[in-house]
Amino acid sequence: MKRHSFSTRVWHWSNLVCVVVLFMSGLTISNAHRRLYWGDWGFAPEQAWLEVPRFPDWMTIPGYYSLAVARDWHILMAWPFALMLLFMWVAMLVNRHFKRDIATSRKEWKPANIAADVKAHLKLDFDHGGGKYNFLQKLAYGVVLGVFLPMMVFTGIGISPGMEPTFGWMVDLMGGRQSARSLHFIFAFLLFGFFVVHVLLVLLAGPFRQIRDMITGGRRDEA
Repeated sequence: MKRHSFSTRVWHWSNLVCVVVLFMSGLTISNAHRRLYWGDWGFAPEQAWLEVPRFPDWMTIPGYYSLAVARDWHILMAWPFALMLLFMWVAMLVNRHFKRDIATSRKEWKPANIAADVKAHLKLDFDHGGGKYNFLQKLAYGVVLGVFLPMMVFTGIGISPGMEPTFGWMVDLMGGRQSARSLHFIFAFLLFGFFVVHVLLVLLAGPFRQIRDMITGGRRDEA
């Protein structure tokens, strides 16, 4: 049995491309107006709760300031990003990947188990636990798949020009258009933080095997 199913591998690599392009084009969009607000409206510096730095051109798409081009790239990747997330959730529920490998049990939430899991990670022991993933891995993947990525989609819809007539109720639930924009920025950088930690742990756990398995599927008994 494969360690990673074909649907997981397709989603993983396509999602990587989408997230990288969305993040880098999003930095260009951020450069157009670097202040964040709460509520329905905001523009003046004294109304902002945060002013983010200007990101250098080497971090952005395109590699120069062009709001129009950045929005084109952002929209181009937004649809496959959202549709592939929906595909992944359907696949996980159908093939029971979520229930089997990601859903946590009540026993795993006991303080003693969490403490043991943290200690194992500090010792760079990532293969402990009875299943494919240990508790912290399940928690991280569950939060990313169930919160971070869906919130990127929902907040993105909320701040997209022309979408408010249809999804105005969603914007209201988020506290207003500017609140949706702030949440979009927050979840984008939470996702970036996960990406950095994920890459670091892959390097520590053995990048050759990890990348090979995510391409070929690997063998489950090698987990």
